[in-house]
Order: sequence, then C-alpha cells, then structure tokens
Amino acid sequence: MATLRNARGGNIPDVQKVAMDCEQFGAQGITVHPRPDERHIRYSDVELLKPLVTTEFNIEGYPSERFIKLVTGVKPDQVTLVPDPPEAITSSAGWNTITHHDFLADVIAEFHRYGIRTSIFVGTEVKLIEGAARVGTDRVELYTEPYASLYPSGPEAAVRPFVRAAEAARDAGLELNAGHDLNLDNLRFLKQRIPWLKEVSIGHALISDALYYGLQNTIQMYLRQLRD
Repeated sequence: MATLRNARGGNIPDVQKVAMDCEQFGAQGITVHPRPDERHIRYSDVELLKPLVTTEFNIEGYPSERFIKLVTGVKPDQVTLVPDPPEAITSSAGWNTITHHDFLADVIAEFHRYGIRTSIFVGTEVKLIEGAARVGTDRVELYTEPYASLYPSGPEAAVRPFVRAAEAARDAGLELNAGHDLNLDNLRFLKQRIPWLKEVSIGHALISDALYYGLQNTIQMYLRQLRD
C-alpha cells in the first residue's frame, strides 16, 4: 500500500487508514519494513502507526543505528531482524547467526532492554537456527521463498527442510514465525505440516489478491487457510 502511495505522491492510499481497516477486517497484526531509502513505508509512517495499531505491531528491518533508534523509540510488540543490504529489493536470505553472533547478541540485548520481543530471519540450516538461540532471540522467522518456489512441483519435498528447521527451532526453545512468498495456494499446507507456527507475515501476495477479491474478503480468505 505504501508503494502505491509513494508511486503517485500524495496520501492515496492512506497507509494509516489501511492498517486500521486491515485490523477491522480480521488481521491479527501489522508488519512494516522501513528501508533506508524509504521507498515504501517511511520512518514517519511507523511513528504515526504506533498509537493506531491495536493488534500486534511488528517492525522489520536491518538493525542499522537509525533503525535501532526508531524501534527503541516506538517500542513495538516485536522487531524482526533481516540481513538485507540497503539496495535489496526484498529479503532474499536469512542471517548467518554464527558469523554475526556478537553483533546480533548486542542488538537483541538492546531491544530486550525495552521489553521488545525479537525475531531473526533465518533459512533452514539447523546449525544457524541453533546459533539463533545462542544470540538470545525469542523467535526465528523462516524465510519461505524456497518453499514457495518448489511447492507447485512437489509440496512434500518443498516443505521437508522447513519441517526439520521448525523442529530444530522448537528443540532450541525458540518460537516460530514464517514469511516470504506465502500465498493462498501454499499457506494451508505449510500450516498443516508445522502446526506450532506462531505467525506468518504476508504482504505482497495478500495485496495482489485484494485487487481481485477485495481487501476484507482477502484477509478472511487467508485466515481460513490458517484455521481450517
């Protein structure tokens, strides 16, 4: 929605109103990802949304000094850390939690000082999920683009490494989120195979579907994939 607004200028669609509407239509949380160039969500949007969001507010991004200052000032329910470089179009990999252990541990400790739950974007390598537990995060978010890409040609093969990763996270005492390229075709199967998922973050596919089905109806369609 913010991308649409920024492409034309002005304030249509109104990102604040859209967030409140999504909650009214049944969404259980709002996720924003302010990037350094603010090409979609702006830092000012995040501050304006904080007092409006009544469900869970999740801020996602790379933990630069500016990002850390934003998050500790806004104090969302959750912060999701991604390893994206500034020029990235979208997230494309998880953290190497071993290489970046000290950096992540320091950042997470800072967020915990403010009572903010932390989640780290990870792939399916078990050793890196175990590394995520060692840096002190509360949750990991599985990067599900590989699952989504392989799902049409073989759901079982596509989901297998994600089930192993989810089991490793559970064994390490971590709660589990998932996100990236999940949609109405592949979401139900993932949830069936990993029923202890805490949350999924879905943006691009949901808004694309809403062009055809309407926003309220689309949110309900996604919720049915998770509940049925």
